[in-house]
Amino acid sequence: MPLALSTELGQIFITEECIAVMAGSAALDCYGLVGMASRKQLKDGIAELLGRDNLARGVEVRREQDKLYIDLYIIVSYGTKISEVAHNIQTKVKYVMSDVIGLNVDQVHIFVQDVRVST
Repeated sequence: MPLALSTELGQIFITEECIAVMAGSAALDCYGLVGMASRKQLKDGIAELLGRDNLARGVEVRREQDKLYIDLYIIVSYGTKISEVAHNIQTKVKYVMSDVIGLNVDQVHIFVQDVRVST
């Protein structure tokens, strides 16, 4: 069910898929991120690295009552401080959602699925 925003000119409907793609794109701009991982469980102990065309598969958008939650499943670069990468992603996603779409995101959860050497 799309999210409805009311303006003085009418209503704007934004799908959860659109929100997921925007959040995934914002996250990919952050330093220390190798890529997005699939929300599914690990296959043989290895997280599936998603390409730019599958960003929404690594993002889950949840709405509970009037609150919006975004869960990001990521793969971080080896040698970076995971907590700092996660904090930067949270900050960037909340800013982009607020600035570009006008949505107030209540919480951004980061799930680190894997650590890889970036090439």
